[in-house]
Amino acid sequence: MANNSTRRNFLKQSAAVATGALILPQIIPSTALGKGGKLPPSDRIVMGAIGTGSQGKSNMRDFLKLNKEVQFVAACDVDANNLQKAKQIADSTNDNKDCRTYGDFREFLEKEKLDAVCIALPDHWHGIIYSAAAEKKVHVYGEKPICRTIKDGQTIVGAVEKNNIIWQTGSWQRSQPNFHRGAELAINGRAGKLKYIEAGLPNGSRGIGTPPPQDVPAELNWEMWLGPAPKVPYRGVSHWNWRWILDYSGGQLTDWAGHHIDIANWGAGLEHTGPVEISGEGVYPREGIYNVPVEYDFLCKYANGIEMRVANESRLKMGSGTTWYGDKGWIHVNRGNTLTASDPKILEEVIGENEIHLIKSDNHWQNFVDNVRAGSKNTIAPIQVAYRAISVALLGEIAMTTGQKIQWDPEKQVIIGNPMASRLLSRPYRQPWSLPTI
Repeated sequence: MANNSTRRNFLKQSAAVATGALILPQIIPSTALGKGGKLPPSDRIVMGAIGTGSQGKSNMRDFLKLNKEVQFVAACDVDANNLQKAKQIADSTNDNKDCRTYGDFREFLEKEKLDAVCIALPDHWHGIIYSAAAEKKVHVYGEKPICRTIKDGQTIVGAVEKNNIIWQTGSWQRSQPNFHRGAELAINGRAGKLKYIEAGLPNGSRGIGTPPPQDVPAELNWEMWLGPAPKVPYRGVSHWNWRWILDYSGGQLTDWAGHHIDIANWGAGLEHTGPVEISGEGVYPREGIYNVPVEYDFLCKYANGIEMRVANESRLKMGSGTTWYGDKGWIHVNRGNTLTASDPKILEEVIGENEIHLIKSDNHWQNFVDNVRAGSKNTIAPIQVAYRAISVALLGEIAMTTGQKIQWDPEKQVIIGNPMASRLLSRPYRQPWSLPTI
């Protein structure tokens, strides 16, 4: 990494374009490319990965498809098996065996001199590790939901803004044409003045009872996996199924908030604010270690009069996805390239030159790389909008937990007149872990 200064200068020089524009990889002069059309190693964006489970490895593969511009040099995980698989992915692409491995994110961030890092971890770790990466002034591609609590999210946003880093959230639906088109039609009033939105998220998991304590697998550092969460015996739940336990996640509600709630906000112009009133109910498992809601249904009211209902898909007429309802009709968008409307003619509407044109991306990972190369913060899924999306779900969780109607100040980001509910804006961290003071 002795050539680090030269590489950083190259990244800045390659961004010499008109203000606000992003340089695209295809316009890099061919004379700047090395063997196989790749940029020389000293000029590529140097990346690492923290968290190399299923989503972490998937993100690595997506970034490594851009290997003419990106070079992965290090990976970090508390599971030695996942870590070895990640190293193999990087080494295979780099055609060497040089990818360095770490079991502790602190050592990783201290030793590695990176331009960017992609992070995919259980939610309870996000507040600490996202903030730590930002404090090292490393650009971050961070998985959604960005936080487990409102306090975590406020800390992460503060760290990103304080350190002036580039952030992309893994809310990749924003880079899909049907979601972009649906949101753009909605925000430009093609269904009329928006009055009501539905965000349908997946139904929850029903639970597995309480498995007996097990021996911790030799490859897993269970103490580090738990980190700031309460100390509990290992019961076979560490990968994937952690999302059904409240200490680590909020289940499908928080897992999908960064997708369909995010899209709902995007198409309604609500991505920089929040609801002022939240009320609803949840259905929770009666026994077992899985304790997130298996069903959830809450209503958010906004200062501009719009209402948003968030519920598991089986409770909603349109099921999964986002539906915007205006005084002239509705627009629905979902995965599987689904985009429908109350009148098919709505979908044929042209957005005029002087109307709202939402930022567009054809590749979520390329969009992040382009912004890092250009030194621009014009990513399609920046930190502030990711925080606003998950805060809707977290406030809904608080309303369901307390069984009370929550009054929220979206500017000051505080619950009004309810000290008990306010306590749920954060969770206690197990020592010696703590959130940084930003």
